[in-house]
Amino acid sequence: MKRLLISLLLLAFAAASHAQLSPQMDAYLREFPQRASFNVHAYEFHPLKDTPAPRGFKPFYISHYGRHGSRSHTSDEPYVLLRDCLEAAAREGIITASGDSLLACARQMIRLHDGMEGRLTPRGAREHEMLARRMYSRYPQVFRHGEVHALSSDVPRCLVSMAAFTSSLRACKKDLVMTWDSGVKFQRFIASGSGSAIKQKALDIIHGPLTDIPIDTMAVFARFFRDPVRGKELAGVKPKSFISAIFTLAQFAEAYDIDENRFSFLPWEAVETAYARHALNFYLGHCNSAPFGDERMPRARPLVMEVVRKADEAIAGAPVAADLIFGHDLPFLALCAYFGLEGYGYPRLTAEEAYRNWNGVRHCPFATNLQIVFYRNRKGLVLVKFLANEEETMIPELKAYSGPYYRWDDVKGYVNDK
Repeated sequence: MKRLLISLLLLAFAAASHAQLSPQMDAYLREFPQRASFNVHAYEFHPLKDTPAPRGFKPFYISHYGRHGSRSHTSDEPYVLLRDCLEAAAREGIITASGDSLLACARQMIRLHDGMEGRLTPRGAREHEMLARRMYSRYPQVFRHGEVHALSSDVPRCLVSMAAFTSSLRACKKDLVMTWDSGVKFQRFIASGSGSAIKQKALDIIHGPLTDIPIDTMAVFARFFRDPVRGKELAGVKPKSFISAIFTLAQFAEAYDIDENRFSFLPWEAVETAYARHALNFYLGHCNSAPFGDERMPRARPLVMEVVRKADEAIAGAPVAADLIFGHDLPFLALCAYFGLEGYGYPRLTAEEAYRNWNGVRHCPFATNLQIVFYRNRKGLVLVKFLANEEETMIPELKAYSGPYYRWDDVKGYVNDK
């Protein structure tokens, strides 16, 4: 009895020592559990809302950076692990009804994956087609004059995303003149990462006591095996690896237009913990975090300067209506953070604050995008508005001209000071 009491006290101490998601974040995820997929959550299309531009200002140019759309996982190993383990349990007669359901899902995911690692799915293409239509319907006047220049990472899912976006844009305006490009030279700024030093320091935090939430792993095995001890043996991996395989299966179901909530295979605390760890990793490694932002932000500068250079050319009279870049999630986060956008670059959160409060899935789903819309009046004054995932987003450290509109010269001065 005494030993049991000590064990319970130790478990309670461990539970109290780690950070928990804020009630707001917990409610946001529970509202739509697929949001726990974090950066592989399908893009959510919300109604578009625009604050009217100051009087006399008209949009004339758009600078865009978009991540590829929904894709397959980089390996089918998690699905194969589940299939092989559950098929063995079925042969031994120890599989439960939930185990049967999970086995059917694993087989389905293997079939859908079809050996195509990181492939853009039809849903991913549709996401970019829809984004292009919404951009055009929101700012048709931008595309009345000038060309559209599209530039992509050389990774196939980005190239196909570019094709889907630009073909949809041209369907909106058949005589639109476009150019396309991709190559190693551009890859240096399109897909810049955080560097190994930051990655390791972030991992040390992520796998530390902050996120060490106790999970009853044997209770998870009991969901799928009548003999959970034997089920654990059949899995042949650590319990957390088995849970991770289920989490991955649930994450990528959306990419194949599967609307069923497959996170229901796991206890909610396991789902939320996996989400929070993923989100914390991305925030620490790629946003302007309190621990690593000063070290991470300089690596984003080449991409920022490319955006600034192209925008200045358009302002000076180059015949371009829009510059479209198609890339990846990590440079997207760093780009938004460098511009000081709320939620990315400001406020600067500690690891614990980010773990509890940072809404990573809202800021970085599949097809995540930044649109910088440029406006000009007859006097030649240029204003910009930042749309992160199509929503007006502020730069809290910079004084706005009006509402969400900033003087372009002020924005350039702000980023140059960094």
